[in-house]
Amino acid sequence: MDEGRETDGPAKATTAVERVVKALRSGMTNRRFAPAQRLVEADLTAELGVSRGTLREAFRRLAADGLIEIVPNRGAIVRRLSASDVLELFEVRRQLEGLSARLAARRVATPAVRDLFARATMPIWSDAPRRLIQDYMDENSAFHEAVYDASGNRQLAQVSRQLQLPAIMNQLDNLLTPAALEASVAEHRAIARAILDGEEDLAETNMHKHLERAAQLTSEACGKNGQRRI
Repeated sequence: MDEGRETDGPAKATTAVERVVKALRSGMTNRRFAPAQRLVEADLTAELGVSRGTLREAFRRLAADGLIEIVPNRGAIVRRLSASDVLELFEVRRQLEGLSARLAARRVATPAVRDLFARATMPIWSDAPRRLIQDYMDENSAFHEAVYDASGNRQLAQVSRQLQLPAIMNQLDNLLTPAALEASVAEHRAIARAILDGEEDLAETNMHKHLERAAQLTSEACGKNGQRRI
């Protein structure tokens, strides 16, 4: 990769870094990059077609978001969250996403908002079994993104997106049994119905219940020791 070409102007450099950040986040969500895995610079620069400078800037952003750790003499490592880390993040997500659902229900009477939300959440109404974990993760991510977008609050959406969802999903896929997936899909539908009906209280309540169940699953899986690594 021609270093000068890639960084020809601030806008192009920023775009390259954002593309790398997005690719690495996706890799964490789909478990291509597992917790505690070292991210090898030489492999990633070749694969993504970027310079080491661009990759290292992406690493810095991901480290600031708590998704990776920069370890002396080892480089970038995918962060492994403790059980207490995950449960604390769920507590924050519960409040923020509950508010997102409330605001989405408030704005859904606007035709453009309603249409966009309905189209973005269409996959949740499929009765096809969720056989592949990655397919569910993609559907789950798209659903929550749709709620953020419908809320109309860009600051709220930005803060919510920094809550290390890729790291959480990376470590919880062993809990996603067929029964858990079915329950999650049903909860997504209940949230979506409340939003589409403009029921602000119900939309917020349903989102709270959805995230509380996810947190409970995590707690049960980790046992009584809240510091256990999962």
